[in-house]
Amino acid sequence: MQAPSFDLLIIGEPSLDINTDYGGETVRETGGAVVYAGYAASALGNRTAVVPKANPKDMDMRALFAKARNVTVFPLESAGSTSIKNVYHTADRERRTCTAVSRIEPYAADEIPKADSRVIHIAGLVYGDIGNDVIALAARRAEAAVDAQCLLRHDEGGGMVFRDWKEKKEMLPLIRFLKTDAAEAEILTGTPDRAQAARRLFAWGAKEIMITHNTEALVYDGREIYTCPLRPRGLAGRTGRGDTCFAAYLGERLRAGIPEALLTASALVSLKMETPGPFMGTRADVEEYIRMFY
Repeated sequence: MQAPSFDLLIIGEPSLDINTDYGGETVRETGGAVVYAGYAASALGNRTAVVPKANPKDMDMRALFAKARNVTVFPLESAGSTSIKNVYHTADRERRTCTAVSRIEPYAADEIPKADSRVIHIAGLVYGDIGNDVIALAARRAEAAVDAQCLLRHDEGGGMVFRDWKEKKEMLPLIRFLKTDAAEAEILTGTPDRAQAARRLFAWGAKEIMITHNTEALVYDGREIYTCPLRPRGLAGRTGRGDTCFAAYLGERLRAGIPEALLTASALVSLKMETPGPFMGTRADVEEYIRMFY
């Protein structure tokens, strides 16, 4: 039987998040990069598959994506589930303290489904949960897309500490699409200049780099720096910004050039940031947002 064909196969653990905002209000919700990415990619019409991993007693992984359009779920079982406590220190949610309450068992390369996909998107949360062997597998099977968060964010006694990726110069040449935020780009490259950081990451082997910031998204392909502003009307849905932006960009990039894909991703994430949770809109909603604000 022929394996199913997808545009994006997204690998990453959901998280039982405990979020406390600047005003002290605490909300419990199930999030994680794979959730935000899966909804964003599928909303634009991409054939999307997700590979979440958790203890099924803690969450129904299929139900997490029940409201998404065109998402196939390949759930993997783990003795433990990931749970992260986020305390936001500013009203714009740009500064936060993260604590790991619990973790999954790491993904193993041999448990990744043998599904045909144009892009395999690594969307982990904590260092060690998705190893270099899974990135190498992704690069062999498809175009590998990697969110740097799961390479830099370490769990040290429950506290989250960001550290450089030791194997970056060995592994970056395997990566077609790399996404970081501004802080992660500085950790990887040593420079706070986002354009310079993107150039350095390209020089080390990544083919197309996205760096997200609260004001804009930047993409570099080795030839030109592209930027597009983020124009949200509110920040209630700030959580999941980078995950949403990257997945929307990846799906759109399969059918469009960088400027068009970046515009669509920037508008989609701007609209998503107005409402908590994953993006629940449509391509038509994004196109209308572009007409109104871009």
